[in-house]
Amino acid sequence: MSMTVDDFDFHLPPELIAQHPAAERTGSRLLHVDGSTHVDRRFADLPSLLQPGDLLVFNDTRVIKARFFGLKESGGRVEIMLERIVDATHAICQIRASKAPKPGSKMILADAFTVTMTGRAGADDDFFALELSDGGDFWELAEQYGKLPLPPYIEHPAEGADEARYQTVYAREPGAVAAPTAGLHFDENMLELLRGQGIHTAFLTLHVGAGTYRPMRVEKIADHRMHSERFEIPAATAEAVAATRAAGGRVIAIGTTSLRALESAGNADGTVRVGGAETDIFITPGYRFKVVDRLITNFHLPKSTLMMLVSAFAGYDAIRAAYAHAVADRYRFFSYGDAMLLEKAPDAA
Repeated sequence: MSMTVDDFDFHLPPELIAQHPAAERTGSRLLHVDGSTHVDRRFADLPSLLQPGDLLVFNDTRVIKARFFGLKESGGRVEIMLERIVDATHAICQIRASKAPKPGSKMILADAFTVTMTGRAGADDDFFALELSDGGDFWELAEQYGKLPLPPYIEHPAEGADEARYQTVYAREPGAVAAPTAGLHFDENMLELLRGQGIHTAFLTLHVGAGTYRPMRVEKIADHRMHSERFEIPAATAEAVAATRAAGGRVIAIGTTSLRALESAGNADGTVRVGGAETDIFITPGYRFKVVDRLITNFHLPKSTLMMLVSAFAGYDAIRAAYAHAVADRYRFFSYGDAMLLEKAPDAA
C-alpha cells in the first residue's frame, strides 16, 4: 500500500518549538538513534561518537536577507520572499498580498527600489518572476534593504542575535533563504577538535529555497513533486568522499541539504560527481542510499518531506519511536532546536 502524508504526522506541543537558539552553539541536546535504540546525549558529545577517518560534509551556503515589505502601485501592501536571485536584475519570489499582482505590475520595496512582476516562474503557481525596474543589483539591494527570513514558526522578527546565530560559522556562498540548520550546532572550537582527532571535513553548496516550508498538498506521497534547488560539489569534496570510501571510513552528512546534494550527485560505488546541477530529489522510505552512511539533523515538521527523508534513512518505525521519545522528554524542535545523530537502517543501504 502506498504511503500517505498522514503516515508522517505526529503531535507536537507548540511550546517545544524553539524560538531562540541555545546559549552556546554546541549546547543543544543530541539524540543518537540506531534502529530501536535511542540514547540521550549532548551535542558536545559528538566527537566521542566519531572515528578517525570519518568525513563530515557541510553545506556552506549563506542565508541572504530575502524578505522585503512594500507597496503595489495601487497602494496595497505586499510582502516578498525571494526564492532565488537568478542574476543581478532578476529573481524568483513568493508574494503575499491581499490579491496577487498581475504580470507587468510594479511594486516599491523597502521604500527604496522598484520591481516588476513579469509573470509566474515556470509551472509552479507559488512562485513569481521579478525584474528590477530601474537597474541596480538584487544582491546588493538584499543586503542593504532586506530582512533576515526566519522560518514561519519562529514568532519574533529577526533580531540582532539572529544575524549571527541563523548562519553557520562556515557560511561562505550567499544564496539561501533558509539556513542548513544542522550546521548551526557547530562552532570553531568543535571543528578544530574534530580535525585534531583525525576526522575530516569537506564542503558543498546547496542554496535552500523558501519551498522548504511549503506544506504538501497531496494525499499520497508518490504524487508529490519537489521544488528544485541548485547545488555544487567541488572537486576537493568529491576527492574526499572517494578517499574516505577507499579507506573504509564513513561519510556523514551534516543536514538533509548536504545529504540531498550528495545523493543527487552519487554514483553506484558511493563516490560523487564534481560540478553543479539542479536537484528535485524526493527521498522516501524504500530509497537506497549510495553515499551517506550517517546523518546529523534537527527535528522536522510533521507531514514534511524531511520527515519522509529521515524515515527513509533511519527506518520508519525507528523515527516514529525517536520522535515520540523526543516529545516526551521535552526536546526542542525545528531550526533553533536540538539535533539527532541517525544511523542508517540496514534496508536503506
